[in-house]
Order: sequence, then structure tokens, then C-alpha cells
Amino acid sequence: MKTVLLSLAIGGAAFAQVKAGDTDNGKRLFERNGCYQCHGHVGQGGTAGARLAQTRLPLIAFTAFVRNPPSGGMPPFRAKVMTDQELADVYAYVKSFPEPKPAKDIPLLNQ
Repeated sequence: MKTVLLSLAIGGAAFAQVKAGDTDNGKRLFERNGCYQCHGHVGQGGTAGARLAQTRLPLIAFTAFVRNPPSGGMPPFRAKVMTDQELADVYAYVKSFPEPKPAKDIPLLNQ
């Protein structure tokens, strides 16, 4: 947790230079870097990765986590692998995932 907080404190200035995320490029990066393999194609999560859809993390916290995830989980995606701008694009893509249908609107769940 200290590493994430330190990254948030240090990285804040760098985020002032990041443009709004590009969802199309974010989707391409999400697929190219294999994020979908653990987090699912629509961020639904799975046995190996957390649910990303409808995340409430702000961009700076999302980036800090991706850069320094807890050990034993996902690999760290340092700036040499994905720049801050590329992570902003992935974040924009993740934020574009639609809300799931309410259970009452899924016929199979209402039988």
C-alpha cells in the first residue's frame, strides 16, 4: 500500500500532461497486452483477474495499481511496457463498458 501511495504522490504531476483517453486505442492495448485473459473481454473478471467493469478507481489510482500490483497477482506494467497515455486509453476503454442488465431483465434468472 505504501508503494501505491508513493506512486500516487509522485505520479500526480505526470498526469497533468495525459490527454483524455482514446477508447479505440484502449481496446487495442487491452487485447494486445492480454488483459482480457484474466479480466474478460468486457471487464467482467474471472478466476484469475478482478472485475474491471464499472470501476470506481480514478485514473491515477488505476495507473498506480497497474504499475505496482500486489505480488503473486498480475504482472506490473511499467512505463516501458505501457506509457501513462496508453494506460489512460485502457482506462477510458474500461470505463466505456456498459452497465450489466438488471437481473429482472434476464429471462433465465426469472424462471
